[in-house]
Amino acid sequence: MGVEKLIGRTEEIKRLDRCMSEEQAQLIIVYGRWRVGKTYLISQYFNGAFSFSFTGSYKESRKKQLVNFAKELSVKQGKNIEAPKDWTDAFFLLRGYLSSLKEGKKIVFFDEMPWMDTQRSGFLGAFEYFWNHWGSKQDNLVFIACGSATSWMIRNIDENKGGLFNRQTCKLFLKHFNLAMTEKMLLSKGIQWERYDIALCYMIMGGYPYYLNLLSPELTLSENIDYLFFRERGELWDEFDHLYNTLFSNSEKYVKVITALSRKAGGMTRSELVETTKLPDGGGLTKVLKNLIDSGFVRLSSFYNQKSKDSIYQLCDYYTMFYFKFIRDQNGQDENYWKNTTDLPARRVWAGLTFEMLCKDHISQIKKKLSIGGVYSKTYSWFHYPSKDDDEEDDEGAQIDMLIDRRDNTINVCEAKFSHDKYVIDKEYSRNLRKKIEVFRRVTKSNKTLILTMITGSGVKKNMYSGIVSSQVTLDDLFEDV
Repeated sequence: MGVEKLIGRTEEIKRLDRCMSEEQAQLIIVYGRWRVGKTYLISQYFNGAFSFSFTGSYKESRKKQLVNFAKELSVKQGKNIEAPKDWTDAFFLLRGYLSSLKEGKKIVFFDEMPWMDTQRSGFLGAFEYFWNHWGSKQDNLVFIACGSATSWMIRNIDENKGGLFNRQTCKLFLKHFNLAMTEKMLLSKGIQWERYDIALCYMIMGGYPYYLNLLSPELTLSENIDYLFFRERGELWDEFDHLYNTLFSNSEKYVKVITALSRKAGGMTRSELVETTKLPDGGGLTKVLKNLIDSGFVRLSSFYNQKSKDSIYQLCDYYTMFYFKFIRDQNGQDENYWKNTTDLPARRVWAGLTFEMLCKDHISQIKKKLSIGGVYSKTYSWFHYPSKDDDEEDDEGAQIDMLIDRRDNTINVCEAKFSHDKYVIDKEYSRNLRKKIEVFRRVTKSNKTLILTMITGSGVKKNMYSGIVSSQVTLDDLFEDV
């Protein structure tokens, strides 16, 4: 196995090891967002030693896919194979080829399987028949189904209610790297940046290996960002269109939802989304939202002390947020845009809001630092708008970045501030923090112990106002590999 080149993915490797040790047929599904490294994981783990592998082609016809399938099979068999007329015939050809192989594990890898399932292709039914009537009975067969269209993989393979119901023996959902794994990957490329810059890089492109691999050790972070994002026809210039068009059919609806969410960092309720996008509030919207959540673009956050209908949908894909904030309207106007806008106020606002998202993605590291990793807890969003009633003139609004509601009758009220140096709490901010806690206590009527927790780059500077902080988490803590 070629696992020595893999960074992270420890649990995935252990799971694959268990599958390979089993003495019965294995149907392994691998899915996750585009650019997360699914193909690389499987190719490295098996060192490319597949009995047969085939990759679907984006928006190609069934006929073209079958021609490609026949050519791949021809290479393996060392003789010309005519293109099958349909997928049923294709899987019978595959069955015949696999049956002819000698003893030992027979490993089949179908990459980008959703792209094979074109309209009226009959692919899924043919695959179900192949697996149920033959594949599942071959104790030495390992079949890996992989795809970036996460919603298709979940609907048709993982949660299949037909012929593939409960048939998969292993499912691997690949997440993007955390900060610790990102740092390790950068070091493997000879990139030695301070953790503030690594976090900033993470907030721009997320922990996606494909993006990180494009970074050059010869350039500074700012130079890399300009080269990849703002140089005309740079590698990530048009990534947005590729990202959504290749993953979702009828991508216009998805982009409408994503665009709406990009305008409100704190997130939106379903009713707010309906009002903003003008999309019908029905099953179609439910499907769009579920697919976006399953694919890792949107996070559904519970709202503290409220009903599920008040849950918040929040854009949580770093690249997409960066695209809407800085790339979409640039159009190559300044190829040194990022280097030339260091003091742009919009950058500070973006960094502050995106750091909140980074903290939510590293909640395990935060809980470890607070020594509450073993305490059952839930994480919530919370805000309160001032009342419009005349008899509530003293009502004040408040928003809390993140609440960690613990079973031990305690709530960590978390405030996230992305700062290079120690963060300074002044008189005005101290008053604002106290107001938030007072409003939260009054509105929610919570009698739990409230602990103000600051999550910053380098800690809070000690002064006459810093005593309000009960616990702290720093950027270094978020780099813990847990």
